[in-house]
Amino acid sequence: MKWSIIQLQKFRDTGLVIDEMVDMSHLEAREAEIRSLPPVHVTGRADISADKVTFHLNVKGCMILPCSRTLVDVEYSFEFSLMETFILKASLFSEYQENEDIHLVKGDVVDLKPVLEEEILLEVPMQVISEEADQHIISSGKGWEYQGEEQAPAEENKVDPRLAGLADFFKSDKK
Repeated sequence: MKWSIIQLQKFRDTGLVIDEMVDMSHLEAREAEIRSLPPVHVTGRADISADKVTFHLNVKGCMILPCSRTLVDVEYSFEFSLMETFILKASLFSEYQENEDIHLVKGDVVDLKPVLEEEILLEVPMQVISEEADQHIISSGKGWEYQGEEQAPAEENKVDPRLAGLADFFKSDKK
């Protein structure tokens, strides 16, 4: 996912079509929650001008994460789109700086891998629950019982006997 500016300028008239499987397994060492990250499928295109290169990408992949309850492996699929612009001339960077998705090319190589790394790390959820985790739920204990939403009885307007006298407080006799 690296191109020199000279390589990209060859595609200025036609644009660059991207369809690659990218190895991002090094993210397993960077993020402890990721147990495995097979190659990620990146598709899209790059619009190239003399001043900038804009990438329109779709990223699909799957990562293996631990279940928050049982620590078994859970397959978590992700898919996202992104649009990133790389400014080729430092003198023009201040014009585009208000947009967060603008990057200044350092040297003469456009590298998409750091951008993809950050976006994939943003896709890691706070917690993942496996389908088997529901089988391992402890449904009762000493003095308590688990009730899911489908098991909970319908709430009735029960009045606490200590507050029964207040129930008629706002009722009016005026008709």
